[in-house]
Amino acid sequence: MTAMRLSAAVAATALPAVALAVLGTSHPVALTPEWAPWWRDLHVIGLVLFPLLALGPWAVVRVARPAGPVGWVLEGLVVVLGLVYTGFYTALDALAGVGGGHETMRLGPGPWVSSLFEIADAVVLPGVYAYLAATLLAAVLALVRAPGAWRLLAAAGAVFAVVGAWSFLTSHIYWPFGVATMVMLGLGHTAMAVAAARRPAIRRRHAATPAGQSVAAP
Repeated sequence: MTAMRLSAAVAATALPAVALAVLGTSHPVALTPEWAPWWRDLHVIGLVLFPLLALGPWAVVRVARPAGPVGWVLEGLVVVLGLVYTGFYTALDALAGVGGGHETMRLGPGPWVSSLFEIADAVVLPGVYAYLAATLLAAVLALVRAPGAWRLLAAAGAVFAVVGAWSFLTSHIYWPFGVATMVMLGLGHTAMAVAAARRPAIRRRHAATPAGQSVAAP
């Protein structure tokens, strides 16, 4: 793992979570006519940022995966889980976020708001559980692949990331718990990526060849 590849992994694990944490500090506590325009616009921004959160578990698995078919299968699994999360969480943002905010601006408070929230809460469940599964997979792989004392960092990161993914089942990015959730996800996945990237490189054995002599192939 070169420094550039590790830098890319850290960017993938940290930046989306940090951006969502910052966005969450301005998330309205409730959808009211006064806050409806920002509620809608904030979730339009979320349509771009929330899918990027799937890069966290993927980056950890990408750094930590073993060589060969097993590694490809693990990476493929976390990609599929990320796609499931992305699709269903985008539906939540579109329905309760963009749709709820826009309808409140046009029609004011009404039963359509709770109806949109109800279907959004039902639709998002496969997505958040897929994200939790991807994070658990990344945590196990990081713990297995991190060498020596780096496993302590991987363990700490796993705790942060798994607790954050569990909190994400219900917290969204509301202040303060949702913001704390994003911070935990960013810290956790970043710590796991850094720890897993420190696994020892495989050294090739080179036979010493005296000057003027050749080595016959075994």
